[in-house]
Amino acid sequence: MSHRVDRLRPCPSSRPMNADTDHSLRRRGTALLYGAACHGIFALAGLAMLVGLFTGMQSGFGAVPQPWAWGANLLLLVQFPLAHSFLLSARGQSLLARLAPWGYGKPLATTTYATIASLQLLALFTLWTPSETILWRAEGMVFWLMCLAYAASWLLLTKASFDAGPSVQSGALGWMALLRGRKPVFPDMPETGLFRVVRQPIYVSFALTLWCVPVWTPDQILVATLYTAYCVIAPRFKEERFSRLYGDRFRAYRARVPYWVPHLSRRKGDA
Repeated sequence: MSHRVDRLRPCPSSRPMNADTDHSLRRRGTALLYGAACHGIFALAGLAMLVGLFTGMQSGFGAVPQPWAWGANLLLLVQFPLAHSFLLSARGQSLLARLAPWGYGKPLATTTYATIASLQLLALFTLWTPSETILWRAEGMVFWLMCLAYAASWLLLTKASFDAGPSVQSGALGWMALLRGRKPVFPDMPETGLFRVVRQPIYVSFALTLWCVPVWTPDQILVATLYTAYCVIAPRFKEERFSRLYGDRFRAYRARVPYWVPHLSRRKGDA
């Protein structure tokens, strides 16, 4: 009888094995869920931005009456750079580390950061209240030239993002690391591709997408002016972090490569 009871007892290792399996499924499920949300929202935000800028910010669904519309639009404008910069600070990073269950917030921080940034851009371009005032609209051959310039600016932005590390820029770094059960490994300091031409190619190409549009409106000029100023100023703080992180290596890179405007001719030392 005692022998029969012993056979019915669970194996001592079965409970830990089940716990490990449950943990693995939970970890992978969370990673896939965050990844799907991140890239889905990222795609929607990219599409909204592509269409919004192309139409001179006239594709938004906002319906705030004038003159309050300009105040609402201004709030939509400033929320992106303010939150974007805050989340890069120590307090912002601490907040990101708490935005996922079961202690997964820290490895998912880059994914959560990209998701929030995408949500902000999606809100900006979909909730914008259009002024319906057209200052200039390209026509004929000029229209196609502006379309070509607009497409080129987006290609530059895509190229710069890949040169910087597509896993970081898209938010894939966090969820893919969690899926594999590893710590996120950030790419090295970018020095190749467009980063050999200027130190901030992502910001330069982003600014180009704001201006190389076939429709100019008061809305578009406001967005382009404020965000171009942000693209010039914000990278200075990023470079301070890089200087602390990479030391003399980044300082040598900074001395060699211009900030925003490429050298018209290469120096002998760079040949």
